Amino acid sequence: MTIQIYNTLTRRKESFVPIEEGKVKMYVCGPTVYNYIHIGNARPAIVFDTVRRYLEYKGYEVQFISNFTDVDDKLIKTAKELETDVPTVAERFIDAYFEDVAALGCKKANVHPRVTENMKEIIDFIAILIDKGYAYESEGDVYYKTRNFNGYGKLSHQSIDDLKVGARIEIGEKKEDALDFALWKSAKEGEISWKSPWGKGRPGWHIECSAMARKYLGDTIDIHAGGQDLAFPHHENEIAQSEALTGKTFARYWMHNGYININNEKMSKSLGNFVLVHDIIKKVDPDILRFFMLSVHYRNPINFNDELLTNAGVGLERLKTSYQNLEYRLGVSANLAENDEEWLQKIAGLITEFEEEMDDDFNTADGITVLFELARQANYYLMEKNTSSKVIEAFMKAFDELFTVLGLPLKDKELLDEEIENLIEQRLEARKNRDFQLADEIRDQLKERNILLEDTPQGTRWRRG
Repeated sequence: MTIQIYNTLTRRKESFVPIEEGKVKMYVCGPTVYNYIHIGNARPAIVFDTVRRYLEYKGYEVQFISNFTDVDDKLIKTAKELETDVPTVAERFIDAYFEDVAALGCKKANVHPRVTENMKEIIDFIAILIDKGYAYESEGDVYYKTRNFNGYGKLSHQSIDDLKVGARIEIGEKKEDALDFALWKSAKEGEISWKSPWGKGRPGWHIECSAMARKYLGDTIDIHAGGQDLAFPHHENEIAQSEALTGKTFARYWMHNGYININNEKMSKSLGNFVLVHDIIKKVDPDILRFFMLSVHYRNPINFNDELLTNAGVGLERLKTSYQNLEYRLGVSANLAENDEEWLQKIAGLITEFEEEMDDDFNTADGITVLFELARQANYYLMEKNTSSKVIEAFMKAFDELFTVLGLPLKDKELLDEEIENLIEQRLEARKNRDFQLADEIRDQLKERNILLEDTPQGTRWRRG
């Protein structure tokens, strides 16, 4: 079966046919690195890492690019608050991002381009848009002429007239039309800036992805992906910029993941329900968080709360236990049993079923349902008096392959000494802050991983149990 992808551009599922046979060019919008990522950022990281993994499982060579926005208003504000500079802020939170998404099982992109390292490409891109009549300079700023691009609104399925109703010109903007958007912003006093034909300044948000996608993947890419909140205006503006410059289709398939709610409410700082990955993975196994995210189809909204997370942990443990039971029985099984072929066909059938679910717009939720059936069949098989190492190995191989597609380990990762020391440090900090619940949770977490703590007058010591 050919992979079917729901294309936001056409609002229907389409057969996936890449530009070049056997190869996929994929661009995923990355974070603005002014803070630790929240679980809303984690969802696209996990979802599109899984899409990449499945494409690779199917034999494609995937060129996966995901950017960092390392200069914008938020970084400038954070730098002022921390009394440092923008590059220092960016470096700190890029390191934190890599640490958090690695814990969530996400592979690094082939390239993680940064805005500040691609300024020449961005400036050249803007200059061409001006030459072609799609942009104009206004007192050091550069704006895109939205009305000059025929088809603006095709991704979000809005007309220019509809968009005009809600558009306005903010104080300080020097654009000709309320619908126009900034490609280049002139520098304010004391702000980080770069030289350009229009004076010192920095890029607008939308232009960076157009320029970097073109640099690393070419004029037309196969898949462009990101959170649902990026469809408009960010991705809409990317299409307008890129297609105006090249005259070619920018991206053939647009994929957007759904929102995350916290206890059935939209996540926001004002509601006090803003959840950072950096914090939650101190309390919850990041593999459980990944499993939870994949237990709902990526286009659907997902509700996040402690009960659902606990249920996800129980489900993941059931699957791991089934694998461990197979592993244990392997050492005491005979080489052959009479019904080997029947069981091997069942296993092959379940693998096919998993692939059919994933081929249908990367339906990890139903793919996980197949995994539970695989576990049920494995448990049922282990109840037989005579078991075959050949069948058990086939079950284990199926678990290995399908868990790898989902980016999940079957065995618990052994904590490194440095990780243990960091957790102990977090526990000491929690105790200083009289957060004894967190301190106990960290102790219990370490105990579950066979790390025993001993509090002494000289400090906390640890040993492997």
